[in-house]
Amino acid sequence: MTSIEPRTEGRTSQGLLTDRSRRQVFSDYLALTKPRIIELLLVTTFPVMFLAERGVPNVWLILATLVGGSLSAGSANAYNCYLDRDIDKLMHRTEGRPLVTGAISPRNALIFATVLGVASTLWLGLLVNWLSAALSVGAIVLYVGFYTMLLKRRTSQNIVWGGVAGCMPVLIGWSSVTNSLSWSALVLFLVVFFWTPPHYWPLSMRFRDDYANAGVPMLPVVAQDTAVAKQIVIYSWVTVLTTLVLVPVAPMGWVYTVIAVASGGLFLVEAHKLQRRAKQGVPYSVLKPMRLFHYSISYLTLVFLGVAIDPLVYLALPGLS
Repeated sequence: MTSIEPRTEGRTSQGLLTDRSRRQVFSDYLALTKPRIIELLLVTTFPVMFLAERGVPNVWLILATLVGGSLSAGSANAYNCYLDRDIDKLMHRTEGRPLVTGAISPRNALIFATVLGVASTLWLGLLVNWLSAALSVGAIVLYVGFYTMLLKRRTSQNIVWGGVAGCMPVLIGWSSVTNSLSWSALVLFLVVFFWTPPHYWPLSMRFRDDYANAGVPMLPVVAQDTAVAKQIVIYSWVTVLTTLVLVPVAPMGWVYTVIAVASGGLFLVEAHKLQRRAKQGVPYSVLKPMRLFHYSISYLTLVFLGVAIDPLVYLALPGLS
């Protein structure tokens, strides 16, 4: 009869790390940072730097900002894993996370998150500027304290206000170039803010049972599909309209405007399709909320791609030259 022993962060019986176990330990700690979320955050950081510069920023500045931003986001996500380890084990989607499986101890995860947070602050402060470093600290505090600890388990509006943390990379990208903030940066901040609910609620619809199991009151857990879909449509419209506010504020030219209108139109079509299916009371297999979830990522990427390209090939709109 064999027994299964918990993994002890890659150590062999002799207390040494093999090449394979080193890779596994690295993979486990990397998983704590939620790399896929970091990728999405960088999508909103990198392009904003081009708009702030109205051209191509210094390559070293780009790299320094992206590295610092990645460390900061990794810290916030690791803290999130540490604080949510009790509910992560109750959800199928998160039951494989390192703190749930025992691959990493809570103490080591907490130390890791703290080291990343300190490193990101010093990196941004010394190599970029201290405004960007302060905004980075603010993002960590908002995600860990405001969203994870205060809102997530208490209100169905958790992702709305907790999503503020996910908007901070926009401000960090802008401030890294200008060492200041502006109305253009605020508009882009609001784009991400309003985009977050119609991006995340379809995912919550997909994993409704998981969240209900863990006692997390995501909107799809406490409301009918029709009510959730209605909110998604409202936020989708506000998101698209906010992207167009940037046109006179920045100002933006034809490239950005065409991308924002075309991709935004498709975003609205998908949101309304979801609402129509919800009103019909169709089963999940027909409702297909993940279709909107996946397109929402493409939509945000396209909009911010337009933000980066437009100042490089600026073609002024009538009255905005």
